[in-house]
Amino acid sequence: MELAKITSKGQITIPVSVRRKLGVKDGDKVLFLDDGQGVVMVNASVQALIEAQADFAGVADRLGIKTEQDVVDMVKEVRRERAAESAKAGVTK
Repeated sequence: MELAKITSKGQITIPVSVRRKLGVKDGDKVLFLDDGQGVVMVNASVQALIEAQADFAGVADRLGIKTEQDVVDMVKEVRRERAAESAKAGVTK
């Protein structure tokens, strides 16, 4: 357990051991979440990744993506479609 004192401006210094556990460094952001029993502090970047992974859960299965080559093929197809749309609209690079 670590202890931190709040300044008159509402600021705290996060103890080194806590920063290491969170994986945060100078300039990183932390997020405060209410978990129903209290407030927890998490690495904002890690939390964003977790939420993105949850949002994309099952998408690969729905699209029939099974391998890395499937992803490469899909990207190529999207690029072909966009190039065709651009050509149709008269857009040049």
